[in-house]
Amino acid sequence: MTATTEARPARTAPAPGRPAHRDPNVLRWLSAYTSSMVGDSVYYIALSWAAVQAGSPAQAGAVMAVSAVPRAVLMLGGGVLADRLGPRRVVIGSDTVRCAAVLAVAALLLLASPGLWLLAALAVVFGTVDAVFLPAVGALPARLADRSQLARVQGMRGLAIRFASVTGAPLGGLGVALGGAAAAFGIAGLLIAVSVPLLIGVRLRDLPAGDARPAGTARRDLAAGLRYIRHHPVLAPLVLAIALGDLGFVGPLNVGLTLLADQRGWGASGMGLVLAGFGVGSGGASFLLAARGRLPHAGHLAAYAILAGSVAIGALAFVPALPAAVGTALLVGLFAGLSGALCGALLQTHADPAYLGRVTSVASLVSLGIAPLGMPLSAAAIGLWGAGPVFVVSAAVCGAGGVLALCVPALRRAELPA
Repeated sequence: MTATTEARPARTAPAPGRPAHRDPNVLRWLSAYTSSMVGDSVYYIALSWAAVQAGSPAQAGAVMAVSAVPRAVLMLGGGVLADRLGPRRVVIGSDTVRCAAVLAVAALLLLASPGLWLLAALAVVFGTVDAVFLPAVGALPARLADRSQLARVQGMRGLAIRFASVTGAPLGGLGVALGGAAAAFGIAGLLIAVSVPLLIGVRLRDLPAGDARPAGTARRDLAAGLRYIRHHPVLAPLVLAIALGDLGFVGPLNVGLTLLADQRGWGASGMGLVLAGFGVGSGGASFLLAARGRLPHAGHLAAYAILAGSVAIGALAFVPALPAAVGTALLVGLFAGLSGALCGALLQTHADPAYLGRVTSVASLVSLGIAPLGMPLSAAAIGLWGAGPVFVVSAAVCGAGGVLALCVPALRRAELPA
């Protein structure tokens, strides 16, 4: 196989050792990523509002969930595509398609009332594009910054996600209030569009010597990526730990929290406060990593953070008072944010850049592809047995990831580069 380079501006790569938060190239990427993520948040608000207006609650739920199917089915193939074409090119193409699709739906909603079929089609397009977008986004940081800065980049990326979750919902609500779903879709499309010229100006590092892009068939390239992960002493247990943590986390902190708030009489405002506590904790963890740039004993610290977060998840179902629930959610966010950022940084620094698209696709498959499909199961289980047992089982699954990390010496001793 021969190495190829991704088309990019002719400027030279950033100088090694420059702090990521002072690197204009990294900040350009971060601005593009933040704008795209805020656009995503506005899009989901617009989609849910339009679906509720066009159909029944059950139909609206189906529209919201349909994007998870192509995402789950195509995610691994998206990792191969990111490694073949280069992550920057794939992200630019993905954002261009998403922008065009959302703006087209906004225009159609202004001219007519096409109904649920149009919204379902948009959700399928988004899920399909996400299947290639997410692995490429995961592969980009290693081509932007020096290895010693990748932990800081992960922290900055976490802050961007928190910012998007805090600002996207109010902005989407404002769009709906001013001009209905069409206006909200228009805002989402414009925000995603902002990312494209910024990404065009981002320059990447060349692949290290010996790291070549995939050159076989897609099936062989995928098999090669899976073999690479399976035989890697750190990545194999790390990907499994991430999968267990996400499986135990997604149900309780999504549908489970909504049902818990309803059972306890906290109402929508109370649930919002609990989610805010989680967001503050997660944002604090991301800020810590962005500010420090590196935390020692990363493998140990990630394992203990997963275990502590799992205990907090289990405790959340047994906290009767709203202030205590907010405090517990803050701890969940803090430990989950810390473990997630550290696991992401370890994945970035231990994987060869030529395989990062495929590695990211495998690591993301459970949390972003499979776990959302299990949310109706979590809701049904809570209806049958109550929130307590379901939260405890979810906490045990999440905690198994921390136990695994402690039991595998290579992962337990893994460090981030200085």
